Amino acid sequence: MSTELHLADSHDLIRVQGARVNNLKDVSIEIPKRRLTAFTGVSGSGKSSLVFSTIAAESQRMINETYSAFVQGFMPTLARPEVDALDGLTTAIIVDQERMGANPRSTVGTVTDANAMLRILFSRLGEPHIGPATAFSFNVPTTRASGVMSTEKDGRTEKKVVREAVYLGGMCPRCEGRGSVSDLDLTAVFDDSKSLSEGAIKVPGYTADGWMVRGFAESGFVDPDKPIRDYSKKELDDFLYKAQTKVKIQGINMTYEGLIPKIQKSMFSKDLDALQPHVRAFVERVATFTTCPDCDGTRLSEAARSSKIAGRSIADVCAMQITDLADWVRSLDLPAAAPLLKGLGENLDSFVELGLGYLSLDRPSGTLSGGESQRIKMLRHLGSSLTDVTYVFDEPTIGLHPHDIARMNDLLLRLRDKGNTVLVVEHKPETIAIADHVVDLGPGAGTAGGTICFEGTVDGLRRSGTVTGRHLDDRASLKETVRTPAGAIEIRDATTHNLQGVDVDIPLGALVVVTGVAGSGKSSLVHGSVSPQDGVVMIDQSAIRGSRRSNPATYTGLLEPIRKAFAKANGVKPALFSANSEGACPTCNGNGVVYTELGFMETVATPCEDCGGKRFQASVLEYTLGGRDIAEVLAMPVAEALDFFSHGDAKTPAAAAVLARLDDVGLGYLTLGQPLTTLSGGERQRLKLATRMGEKGGVYVLDEPTSGLHLADVEQLLGLLDRLVDSGKSVIVIEHHQAVMAHADWIIDLGPGAGHDGGRIVFEGTPADLVAARSTLTGEHLAAYVGA
Repeated sequence: MSTELHLADSHDLIRVQGARVNNLKDVSIEIPKRRLTAFTGVSGSGKSSLVFSTIAAESQRMINETYSAFVQGFMPTLARPEVDALDGLTTAIIVDQERMGANPRSTVGTVTDANAMLRILFSRLGEPHIGPATAFSFNVPTTRASGVMSTEKDGRTEKKVVREAVYLGGMCPRCEGRGSVSDLDLTAVFDDSKSLSEGAIKVPGYTADGWMVRGFAESGFVDPDKPIRDYSKKELDDFLYKAQTKVKIQGINMTYEGLIPKIQKSMFSKDLDALQPHVRAFVERVATFTTCPDCDGTRLSEAARSSKIAGRSIADVCAMQITDLADWVRSLDLPAAAPLLKGLGENLDSFVELGLGYLSLDRPSGTLSGGESQRIKMLRHLGSSLTDVTYVFDEPTIGLHPHDIARMNDLLLRLRDKGNTVLVVEHKPETIAIADHVVDLGPGAGTAGGTICFEGTVDGLRRSGTVTGRHLDDRASLKETVRTPAGAIEIRDATTHNLQGVDVDIPLGALVVVTGVAGSGKSSLVHGSVSPQDGVVMIDQSAIRGSRRSNPATYTGLLEPIRKAFAKANGVKPALFSANSEGACPTCNGNGVVYTELGFMETVATPCEDCGGKRFQASVLEYTLGGRDIAEVLAMPVAEALDFFSHGDAKTPAAAAVLARLDDVGLGYLTLGQPLTTLSGGERQRLKLATRMGEKGGVYVLDEPTSGLHLADVEQLLGLLDRLVDSGKSVIVIEHHQAVMAHADWIIDLGPGAGHDGGRIVFEGTPADLVAARSTLTGEHLAAYVGA
């Protein structure tokens, strides 16, 4: 019998040749299939560009091309990555850190299959029986219809008169399935001492001479020149609450609607995070959100809550902690639903296996952290029978306590052992250590990165002398001396979420680290009791939202002093130096690229020929400051721009102050005009940190600032935190990274477990005392980390 290898078995490598996406410099590499490969390197070195923007993007693009032209028209169009050749690709499944869409009706149950299974269970076996599965869905309203119903049969139309046809849904009619209702402060919506033509409406976008206000002024329902306080009761009701009515304005048929329902639809029914900053500020100022009194926050109609199994309604079981819900499902003796209960039980066990057993199914998905969102996306892949696919993970250990990282490592190895290729972008040494193959990118970030510094085994990486190799076995040591607190924030009887009447004093004038396993109540304690106080600057994990037009200069407010400096030096308007305003290249509208839509084929982006990708009109580039035009300034890295705006003709203290903060957080390599859409997760977090550091406040709260940071960058972050404390600030950090714990002056450890097994203070004191006591999970891991 021939032992010669079959040709089909020889394709055991993914080959990349000449990758040039973002900062990659003609990278060529071979990655073994059916193995776990870790991609390492400092933040901004090109890891995501190689793994996500090249390998995974091309795999997805080629799969999309197998669909019909009609289907492709509904799918996101992916351009072919800049690469000479890609060979040996398999289907890529991407599990990234993008936060879950924060639709107000989206919960943990709706983004997984758990709610769908529960709805079927209650529709079949709930007592009393109230209707189909839709009757238990808070996304479906109950609708009623009457009149003539016609049906097409054998080419003829049958008509039937229906008195009332009811289509049952489970949505609470008062809050429309959102669980909360908003009360509006009308004094913040309009100024009743003014008339409409004087600008009485204070809502963003409703200017006195704008089209929105003309709709009210010319509707005939109200007098535009009369102060609102002089309106009759009928006029005020028409102005504020009138239902949609057809009217003619200047000969055009229009729909008139009262101001309150109009702004509730356009602003208040949307997720806050998705709104523009000025609209969000208005909504937060005007609206007070309270639990819906009709459904008590369950989002469900009274009928849906009345149907029960074993004494519990669907609202009751969705509010249970998932570990308790799994036990309840197993306790049910319902032979008629045995297959459904088995599937539901396995689904809930997957939550527990991923360390998410402390969540409940009614938890809004917008409140999940990046790490929790990523693990929920992993749920559907755990029991998958697919093999020979490529799983791509973006820092799967983010937001995990050292205790939970071992469990995550087991899951990654199980996926690999089923015959899959697992590619992991990672900074944590515990996960890098389990890799079969390591690819280290660098040596630096931005333009100083984009090359392969090492590829091989983990032991080879340790001996390689690269930045990652040198820092892989770094262990922070405990501080010799800790700072003496200068007072304390007293928290008494905190009960937010799972906190069980917590009393704790958080020292001021020190570096305080709040830690504990995922779900132990860290964020509940800090966000619920510290963040609302005056003088607290909160830097959380929420995503930076920005289009291709947004960049570090626009996001940090740096562009404002730069534009003014250019305008002053040249005696022209500041608006000329904005690519989003008067200075924009007319051909590409200041985008720098021209998009060509080819129908169902991919949209092609090509650099604008008129401005050469510089985004500005040629006439604007004739104006200079310190010998540089605005496009050259935006192409500068932060470190070079800091030097440029600190000395000589271009000296601009306001710009230098912002740049110094960007340099301080380790973003000296970023160019000022780099689109935000191309930044990595770690870069966005630090950009936000630099921006918020400029705010006035005595207490800084940071939520996992090490996420996305390389081992070498953590040292720099610790130096920054020390400088903040030494300047008289108080710094509170929610963190799992042992190096940050070891560096703290004071540690508050929550636990002992997650969900209702947590919510208590299990230790408070210095890191040295925590290591000496070893009384908690955190203490054991920190002791092992510092080698005590």
